[in-house]
Amino acid sequence: MKRFTLMACAGLMAAAMATPSLAADLPRPAYKAPVYVAPFSWSGFYLGINGGYAWGTAEMSNVIGTQSFDTTGGLVGGTLGYNLQTGNWVWGLEGDIDASWLKGDVTAAPLCGGGVGCELKQTWFGTARGRIGYAFDRWLPYFTGGLAVGDSKLTAPSTASQTDTRVGWTVGGGLEWAFLGAWSAKIEYLYADLGTKTCAAATCFVATDVDMKENVVRLGVNYRF
Repeated sequence: MKRFTLMACAGLMAAAMATPSLAADLPRPAYKAPVYVAPFSWSGFYLGINGGYAWGTAEMSNVIGTQSFDTTGGLVGGTLGYNLQTGNWVWGLEGDIDASWLKGDVTAAPLCGGGVGCELKQTWFGTARGRIGYAFDRWLPYFTGGLAVGDSKLTAPSTASQTDTRVGWTVGGGLEWAFLGAWSAKIEYLYADLGTKTCAAATCFVATDVDMKENVVRLGVNYRF
């Protein structure tokens, strides 16, 4: 009995001495530092393309009277801009220039071309605007406004024509969504007032003031640098 007790005590002592050694041989759990993900930023220059549809009204006015007519057409072009983000607010400058196919079929207008009518066309349209937006991470709703420019060409049935460059103003808003790193897509609405130009009697039969306004809805894709 005594021999068994001594042997048991010796075994327990050997096991106790071996336990720290076995514990030292076990691999320690690896420590992984937390991964830092930088918040998304809209800041920087960007370049893009846009395209959409425009519709509006033109108004002719002369000594005979006043008459309005509709204009419609597509447009497509390029965009250049810069954003600066402070907190959630995004401040930007943006310019674009588009080829335009806006046209008004006014061949029945009695105020132009000696009562026969004239045709109004626009071949290009551009803006230079400020933008103010509030970012929800990769979503950016914004307001915009600034300078609008474009041309107008009035052609009479006699083939006499007059082309003017118009300068006015524009306001609007849109929504932009960032995806695939530096890429973003947007939808935008603009209202533009391109002011009044006078069509000379040589084209319009009598001197005629022509006022031009248009609405633009565009889709665009931008790449930030």
